[in-house]
Amino acid sequence: MFTSLSNAQHTDQINSNRPGVTMSAFAVGKSVIQVETGLFAIHENHSLLGYDAKGFGADLTLRYGAFMERLELVGNIQYQNADYITDFSTTTKAGLKQTVLGAKYLIYDPFKNYEKKINIYSWKANQKFNWRQLVPAVSIYAGANFTMKNNPYSFSTDANISPKVMLITQNHLGDGSWVFVTNIIADYITTDFPSYGYAITLTKGINEKWSGFIENQGYKSDFYSDAIVRGGAAFLLSKDMQIDASISRNFKDTPTVLYGGIGFSWRYDANYKEVRMSLDKGGRKKSKSEKKVEKRDKKRKDAIE
Repeated sequence: MFTSLSNAQHTDQINSNRPGVTMSAFAVGKSVIQVETGLFAIHENHSLLGYDAKGFGADLTLRYGAFMERLELVGNIQYQNADYITDFSTTTKAGLKQTVLGAKYLIYDPFKNYEKKINIYSWKANQKFNWRQLVPAVSIYAGANFTMKNNPYSFSTDANISPKVMLITQNHLGDGSWVFVTNIIADYITTDFPSYGYAITLTKGINEKWSGFIENQGYKSDFYSDAIVRGGAAFLLSKDMQIDASISRNFKDTPTVLYGGIGFSWRYDANYKEVRMSLDKGGRKKSKSEKKVEKRDKKRKDAIE
């Protein structure tokens, strides 16, 4: 009469946000720690200001599933060092380009308590389009930017803390090997130069080890606006480790920007305990009274045995 179905954010294989910049809707799972880090090289050329910039950087994201399956704490820092060269001078900028702490919470999962029905009598019925895949999982993110005083990458010389919020959606398309993620972002909201943007990513699982992605990111503010296209691939070393590579290019020449990067993601889930929800054969969650009756009947059966 009854079956148990897994109902958790944790997956059998690591689910990294790298090598793109979009944040997925799902958390890593309660008590799971995930590290996502990378190195990148950058080249810029500004046609109006007449400078070339070459440099490198590193970024680090820490993700932790806290308190419940739906909640994830996220910390991200990005360091960049670049030489800005003109006909008359060379200036070096080095510092934390980004420091953000925040949390993500899954509001809605269209596949929660859902089990696809298999029609053993009709191949055609099993192959028809599943409209549920058009309904996205939805999460919200809220965090804060921490800008240090005299940061060379900041529009202000003063230290400040400013909010960042994000709406995240995620669709699993086709047989599940296609994943479409969107982020709608409001950043540096309380500052003199708030930034509003988006990022959309389409990822394809090529086989059990390889996946590829394409991505478009755009943001607009009075301080700086741009649109970037990005592509790359990831390779699964094990169920808890992934390596990746990507390249990014923008659409304008004030400045032109070219990035290339490699990365590594690692997950520690030894403390994870699988979350299960009991469902009846119709896919309905059992009530508290039904659970009590089932527990009482089990005790009686054990006593008789």
